Amino acid sequence: MILFGSMTPKKPKAKKRPASKPSKAVNGATAKKPAKAAKVAKAAGAGTDPKRVAAILAKLDEAYPTATCELIHESPFQLLISTILSAQTTDVRVNEVTRTLYKKYPSPEALAYANPRELEQDIRPTGFFRNKTKSIMGASKGIIENFSGQVPRTMEEILTLPGVARKTGNVVLGTAYGIASGVVVDTHVMRLSRRLDLTKHEEPKKIEEDLMRVIPKDSWIKFSHQLIWHGRRVCIARKPRCVECNLESICYSKDKTV
Repeated sequence: MILFGSMTPKKPKAKKRPASKPSKAVNGATAKKPAKAAKVAKAAGAGTDPKRVAAILAKLDEAYPTATCELIHESPFQLLISTILSAQTTDVRVNEVTRTLYKKYPSPEALAYANPRELEQDIRPTGFFRNKTKSIMGASKGIIENFSGQVPRTMEEILTLPGVARKTGNVVLGTAYGIASGVVVDTHVMRLSRRLDLTKHEEPKKIEEDLMRVIPKDSWIKFSHQLIWHGRRVCIARKPRCVECNLESICYSKDKTV
């Protein structure tokens, strides 16, 4: 006969604890993101070490000691108009057009009150001639009415002129007046500053902010010209001539050709 009372009773199985769920954020807020320093490092690029930046500047000085603006002009006003015309075209084309343009329109008054249809034809080879005509006439009138016929010397004032954004303002203030108000960011500076890992951004405003942080202020004007020259002559868009580049040894761009 089996005596049930003599059997060793089984121990109850321990209940499995449910896997711990990630704690919910208070009031639906998401978890905190990495520290601000990490964000800045990611945005500015890993190549912004001061020693590397100094080496880049030294090599640009070596390659382009006399780099300057290639728009031909005889006054700050002419440079302003040439820079407006240079949008979406080459400096060579602008210089061809302005060779006769400034003889026909020698002053802000002449352009401010020009015949719009006639001016459109005068600048037609530069492209976007209708919009450029409005900008040129508007900027000329602004200079006459608000600045006594003189191109203003501050970024805040020059940006009030029609057709003038920061790139144009930096070109005029830097080249005509020697005022380092920022860094000129054109298509070449955008491309090269990313290739050299001086920025991760694609927007001109963000790129300029990054460059102003890592480039010494006394080099802003020269750096812009040198990078533009390098972009036109060596570090071209589709097939950079890396074998000819004196920056090749400190450049680690993914689209290098050597």
